[in-house]
Amino acid sequence: MVVWLIGLAGAGKTTVAREVFARLRQRKPNVVLLDGDDVRTIMGDDLGHSLEDRHRNAWRICRLCRYLDTQGIDVVCAILSIFGETQDWNRENLSRYFEVYIEVPLEVLRARDPKGLYSGALAGRIKNVVGIDLPFTPPHQADLVVNNGRADVTPDLLADQIVAELDQRFS
Repeated sequence: MVVWLIGLAGAGKTTVAREVFARLRQRKPNVVLLDGDDVRTIMGDDLGHSLEDRHRNAWRICRLCRYLDTQGIDVVCAILSIFGETQDWNRENLSRYFEVYIEVPLEVLRARDPKGLYSGALAGRIKNVVGIDLPFTPPHQADLVVNNGRADVTPDLLADQIVAELDQRFS
């Protein structure tokens, strides 16, 4: 099974993915957590954030997920995932693929902005920021859409919702 969590920077992908991973890990030992930024580092940190480099990184992550999947290892992956063709490829090539879109309005992300990414992009100090100067299209076939833009929503609640959906889908 591959659980693919998609969302813009600051949407909570990594935090929610960690919670989903922790819940799944209690039940089965063969689960790994992948984060798009971590994969960049693991693979040598040779890519920037241009559209082309993001595309290369997305394919690396897809292929890594497929490799782990063929070894019987379940994967929870947090990734920006801006390319519909990689999402389509995952659906065709990964067993028990489950796509979660973590939806947060851009104005909420700009208000949160813990790393100063959006403010830096809007001020012209940072280039290639998805949602500002690079396009973001929400996934067209998400299996689950969760909203992480409200104050009453926590990563725990979202993880519980995702795991419940996984149980319903794959049990």
